[in-house]
Amino acid sequence: MKIIVAIDSLKGSLTSLEAGAAARDGILSTSPKSTVKIFPLADGGEGTCRAIIAGLGGELKSVEVTDPLGGKVLAEFGEVLDKKLAVIEMANAAGLPLVSENLRNPLNTTTYGVGELIKIAIADGCRDFIIGIGGSATNDCGLGMLTALGYNFNSGIFGRDLEKISAIDDSNILPELKDCKFRIACDVTNPLTGENGCSAIYGPQKGATPEIVQTMDGWIEHFGELSAKFLKLEKKSVPGDGAAGGLGFAFRAYLRGELLPGVDLVLDALNIAEELKSADVVITGEGRLDSQTAQGKAPSGVAKLAKKLNPKILTVGIGGSVADISDDAGLDAAFAILREPMTLADAMKKNTASKNISETVKQIIKLIERTA
Repeated sequence: MKIIVAIDSLKGSLTSLEAGAAARDGILSTSPKSTVKIFPLADGGEGTCRAIIAGLGGELKSVEVTDPLGGKVLAEFGEVLDKKLAVIEMANAAGLPLVSENLRNPLNTTTYGVGELIKIAIADGCRDFIIGIGGSATNDCGLGMLTALGYNFNSGIFGRDLEKISAIDDSNILPELKDCKFRIACDVTNPLTGENGCSAIYGPQKGATPEIVQTMDGWIEHFGELSAKFLKLEKKSVPGDGAAGGLGFAFRAYLRGELLPGVDLVLDALNIAEELKSADVVITGEGRLDSQTAQGKAPSGVAKLAKKLNPKILTVGIGGSVADISDDAGLDAAFAILREPMTLADAMKKNTASKNISETVKQIIKLIERTA
């Protein structure tokens, strides 16, 4: 049998590749002649950079950039230089966990560090960018990032500076930007402004009061109108523009970025499709398989792609727990890996989780072989 293993990380326990290796051990212990190929997996959120870089054999780098409050932070990103590819998670430079709860206020945060990461990657020779924009601390509509890349808005770099924007100048932008391609992992459909816009929906979790939400929504509406006129946009706003405090809009409008479902973007980058076409079984999973799995989660993305490319393939899901999985998830069957009662803390220990995966997958393969 040819078996593809692509399991998302079990957060706090195993990385994607560690989970994949445990599954491979279980397969080969009972079916040593099987061909097993492991792919790292992520859905565009935390862990996406490491998954893609591991899968493509790239390099992780840590560099000092501006943090959300204007200080400094070491931010990790990845490069695959033979492909001129950079993989960036914006949260590493402008994420909510970088701001203590008592200081959270979208008026005072910036995406400037994200722009600095892009500049560094461009200087290294990268022209193809995959960027995850989940987990932001910002609501600056990409003002900071765009300023770092050379745009001049006659204002500062923080959310509060959106109020001051009256003109846009692109005479000093990085010339290399015209040769760059940006693919943005975006799993939300929020517009830029309004009752479902970035300020109203995500502002409160970033520290915005109702007054700040209303005020910033007005500023961003004005910025969007000014930008649409300057850039001669056909559409002022599209679904996803409101992602990451308007960063989705900045990428789409100013950098010609594509807003794509995170898991689809990751799977495409790893070129898993060619292997799925000739596989007999795909084993995927994550920490918990449940009703949300079908809603853009990585295991469902793998399973659906597998079925689309190869209708006869068996799609099997494993998870630390399994509950209420929809048929829309694309999985033929799903199995919980726990083999005896234990605490969550014990279940998450690396050795325990690895053994549980191996033993569960071993039984799955035995069943498949005996019923083939």
